[in-house]
Amino acid sequence: MGQSLPNTIQCALSHLARVSAQSLLESVSPSMRPVEAVIRELAQSEVTVLLLAERGAGKHVTAQRIHELSRRSAQSIAWFRCSSLQPEELDAVYGKGSAGTAFFDEISDLNPVSQLRLRDALVRGAEQDSAPRVVCGSSRDLEIEVKAGRLREDLYYRLSSVCLRLPPLRQRREDIPSLTTSFLERYAGEFRLAIPKLSPHTLRLFQEYSWPGNLRELEDAARVLVALGDERLAMGGLRALLIKQHSNQHNGISLKAVSRAASHEAEKELILNVLTRTRWNRRRAAQELQISYKALLYKLKQIGCEGYSTS
Repeated sequence: MGQSLPNTIQCALSHLARVSAQSLLESVSPSMRPVEAVIRELAQSEVTVLLLAERGAGKHVTAQRIHELSRRSAQSIAWFRCSSLQPEELDAVYGKGSAGTAFFDEISDLNPVSQLRLRDALVRGAEQDSAPRVVCGSSRDLEIEVKAGRLREDLYYRLSSVCLRLPPLRQRREDIPSLTTSFLERYAGEFRLAIPKLSPHTLRLFQEYSWPGNLRELEDAARVLVALGDERLAMGGLRALLIKQHSNQHNGISLKAVSRAASHEAEKELILNVLTRTRWNRRRAAQELQISYKALLYKLKQIGCEGYSTS
């Protein structure tokens, strides 16, 4: 976002939006092809867009793609987390006119004063060329939010004139192979590691898994696979959980939790290997691991090895 805006509204771009928006939205699945066509149409207009989708299903990516295809693509896109957005920050983005598009995530989280300011800004923006194009996102039923008094009705009707629903990942399974490849390539480049070649069994598990965390959860899995460089270690826990899921369809599975556990196991193995090499000299080990001595002590306590040392 432009440097003229306050630091407090320079909301970091999500991981998903850093990956090529085009690569994540181009699709062979029937559920996404109409969405792609609508995105191209919306990009050519200036209308306010409301994106509805489950968490992690690609609202940020879709906003990014709409911006990239629009006449405003040479300008920046401003990302706002509505739960922390203050009225003066909202005034700033309209006052400076530096952003081509403004994306408001979880729009019903806006505080009442900011909701009023945004409604007024949308009215004024229709008459100002310098006003940013507004795209909003929500994972909630906004009609329920209006009835509960958490979202102004007049703001909702201004935002919902054009509403685009994005399918969850479980409804676009045909895209999982290409999406997995995109994420693996991205993290291999970021970590400067080889792109892992996944076994047919792992690819089949990816196809069968329900992905409750959607694109974001798939991204987490790819990141762990690249970082660990060991498919067996990263995927071992998931295989067992998937078997359990088939026997009890009511139990959800979090691949994020599996990935986290695998990361912890890999971290433990690395720490113990370095400590063995340094003959349990914790200060030398901390230097090799490029962490503070205090951080190493904390990690040793977590794995139950705090009592061993030569330092």
